[in-house]
Amino acid sequence: MMLMNSKSPRYLIEEQVAGSLFIKKAGISPLPMGYIICAPGGKAGEVGMADLIHPNEIERIAAYSTTAEYYGFKIIYLEAGSGAKTPVSPALIKAAKESCNLTIVVGGGIRDGETAKIAADSGADWVITGNLTESFDDADELQKVLTEFISKMNS
Repeated sequence: MMLMNSKSPRYLIEEQVAGSLFIKKAGISPLPMGYIICAPGGKAGEVGMADLIHPNEIERIAAYSTTAEYYGFKIIYLEAGSGAKTPVSPALIKAAKESCNLTIVVGGGIRDGETAKIAADSGADWVITGNLTESFDDADELQKVLTEFISKMNS
């Protein structure tokens, strides 16, 4: 995974080099992924020193997505930041989808089925809802919430 819009070489190549031999030794088949942090960015954007992609930067996200495909990545992960108050802009998702032939993963700020549906309708192949699942201790309650979530997303 490369944090494509990081200002630091650490996240562009150094961490990948540091981990590559461990991955090879473990026999893991990697899925090369371009990780792109969009505004608001949250802690991921801060730690990764990301030059955030803003909702109106359609051409910029298209260029990053095209570059990811040219690099041979299989996946693009558009991230608004863990626990983000607002998700990745639908216009950015659409532009990424239209500019490359890669699997589009979108995460950050997706707390309900309606928001997930907007992301999916905009071109997301996968939607990440990490914080939603982290807030439940009762598996039955989580299953009920996720069932409703998926139902609204698919409506």
